[in-house]
Amino acid sequence: MSGPFWCVDPRDFVLVEGPDALTYLQSQVSQDLRGLAVGDSAYSLVLEPAGKLDVALRVLRTGDQSYVLDTDAGAGEALLVRLNRFKIRVKAELTALDWTCVAVRGDGAADVTGGDGVWKVSAWRGDGTAVDLLGADVGGPAGVRAGSTEELLAARIEAAWPVAGVDYVPGEAIPSSIGVTAEAVSFTKGCYPGQELVERMDSRGAQAPRSLHTIDVPAGTAPGDEVEVGGAPAVVRSVAGTRALAFLRR
Repeated sequence: MSGPFWCVDPRDFVLVEGPDALTYLQSQVSQDLRGLAVGDSAYSLVLEPAGKLDVALRVLRTGDQSYVLDTDAGAGEALLVRLNRFKIRVKAELTALDWTCVAVRGDGAADVTGGDGVWKVSAWRGDGTAVDLLGADVGGPAGVRAGSTEELLAARIEAAWPVAGVDYVPGEAIPSSIGVTAEAVSFTKGCYPGQELVERMDSRGAQAPRSLHTIDVPAGTAPGDEVEVGGAPAVVRSVAGTRALAFLRR
């Protein structure tokens, strides 16, 4: 990957703040948040009790009692509804937040810095080629060229990083099928809704019947088209040129 370049990436943000913010989030998400210092972030999942994926998100600790959650555009309301559903006698408030995400992608992305009031967080696979700048007033970083949404899409496909409502359907997918459990799941933390399915599949070394992969496709392929991979049909999700994401049978 060459670069770096920057591009605004539409994301939804939720602020969680209060004395019980950490303990409540810890009880609801798949990631262990107890080791996060202010400025640290981690990907996580919010699951249905049966283990299906409700929302994939990232958690950024912004203060002793405050956390900012960001998720795919359009998924913020579902995240608020889901977290409020189990919030009983909890001293924490959840509110939508008007923030911006500037995605920086390419070799050297990890060296880019933001301005005052901007939080720099690791993105996608955490390999140094993807960082996000988050905040209420975020612009393109100095000395980095402005990229396009098409470039960001191509980089996301190469990283095999899924987007809700585009690459999978919330409420239907299981965590292991979308390929982010290594980044978003702790297998040593305490209980949370949906943990049983995640733990059972991991302990048995089980694979999802279908899982998301980056594949080659013919030029002109569009999302929703069916292609053949290894003699089996696969429905294409995200597409950039001749590269795409699709669910393949195990």
